Amino acid sequence: MKAKLKEWLKRYGPAELLSVAATLAAAGLAFELTGSYAATALAGTWVGNGAYFGYILALDILQARRQRHATGLPYTGRTLLRNLRALAVEFGLAEVFDSLLIRPALMYYLPKALGSLSGGILLAKLLADVTFYVPAIISYELSKKRLRRF
Repeated sequence: MKAKLKEWLKRYGPAELLSVAATLAAAGLAFELTGSYAATALAGTWVGNGAYFGYILALDILQARRQRHATGLPYTGRTLLRNLRALAVEFGLAEVFDSLLIRPALMYYLPKALGSLSGGILLAKLLADVTFYVPAIISYELSKKRLRRF
């Protein structure tokens, strides 16, 4: 189990740090510009997701490129599509509920409830991550054997 935790932290940890920074920055800017909790929740959700998935996709592309080059094969558009399919399997179900319901709702209500924009956004992100990672990690583990060999 220690090895799995280490693997998951290596995969998701840097993406999470990047996402936290992007989420807080986007939410703060959105609130400053609009004063709207709805705009703040959506900006925090979507910019944080963009940073998170951008990092994960870049990580997966680099790993696939290394695997293919080690066997003398080029990284092609078809390989990119395989990377994207693996990400869709890993995150698809978790992301639908997370991005469209759980995370924006928490980012809307928690800053109001706590009386702190940054504290509420950060707590919302952490709580949403719990519901996100359970299905994401299960899907990742199930997809490793079939979808991550390039």
